[in-house]
Amino acid sequence: MVKINKEVIPILTFLLITGSAHAARLHPEKWYQERWCSKNNGQAEVTLPDRTRCDCLTSTHAIEFDFGSQWAEAIGQALYYSLQTGKRAGVVLILEKPKDRKYWIRLNSTIEHFNLPIDAWIVEPQNVRTKR
Repeated sequence: MVKINKEVIPILTFLLITGSAHAARLHPEKWYQERWCSKNNGQAEVTLPDRTRCDCLTSTHAIEFDFGSQWAEAIGQALYYSLQTGKRAGVVLILEKPKDRKYWIRLNSTIEHFNLPIDAWIVEPQNVRTKR
């Protein structure tokens, strides 16, 4: 019989919950990234001088892809990629369900309120649409 340390139980619980959350996705982030980036003449997974990776680099934008619930993290990453590349920051927000629309509103409200130099797009499983 395997004895589990009580201190490990919260970590195992977290891993089980987050693992199942990722399983609920229709497609992985990379699926959306490759399609959008290719359609917009970008280069996916570009390694920057400091060894960070920009999800998609186009002739004008350094773009971060994230699922809707990670809208806030996307802002910081996009701004950092912009700093590293000298290109305009961009966020492609992945919305897989109608209820994810609230994240689009949060992202754009924050961009507009603070006048952030970020362009944003929506990607949905069935299509790619440009917004904002």
